[in-house]
Amino acid sequence: MDLRKFLFKNRSFTPVPIVLALLYYSNPVSPFIFYGLGLMIIGELIRINAVRYAGGATRTIKVGAPSLCTTGPYAHTRNPLYLGNMTIYCGVALLAGGQYMWELFMVIFVFFTFQYSMIISLEEETLVTLFGKGYQKYRSNVPRLFPRITPWIGEDQRSPIPVLKTLKTEKRSLQNLALFLILIIVRFLLGTPS
Repeated sequence: MDLRKFLFKNRSFTPVPIVLALLYYSNPVSPFIFYGLGLMIIGELIRINAVRYAGGATRTIKVGAPSLCTTGPYAHTRNPLYLGNMTIYCGVALLAGGQYMWELFMVIFVFFTFQYSMIISLEEETLVTLFGKGYQKYRSNVPRLFPRITPWIGEDQRSPIPVLKTLKTEKRSLQNLALFLILIIVRFLLGTPS
């Protein structure tokens, strides 16, 4: 099996071992609790903004897209959802704290950079097939993951969907973040590993 397809199909589950390590070694300390919460909020805002433009089509097990979204956050980076996820997980590492906080922070950064590079290469093959020169032009003007400062002005003129509708689509992500925060609090109250 193509590793890229495996990572795409299982992208919701591949971080589980990292999350378990974060929970096990967690020992939240100030000011990293606030830095972590800040990154988590920024990451989720990036995700919400991206979903407002791309819609619920981003939650799929099939590689592809019904249309090429190049406006909103997609005018800064071709993959704002993945950037948002990386930001959230880096924030989670800081919030969790613990003796291996910086090591886990680096593992998260390297892991997601690798995973998303693999997934993005698979998605881009499909998008070139689906959208041809339009996607190639977009790809040559907008960075893959880490955003450009000024937005690229393309032909896509779509309007964002309402925030409340977006929040319904993001319900699972928000539930996962809340669950993680609850588990960190419970872990903190029970004490740290010896």
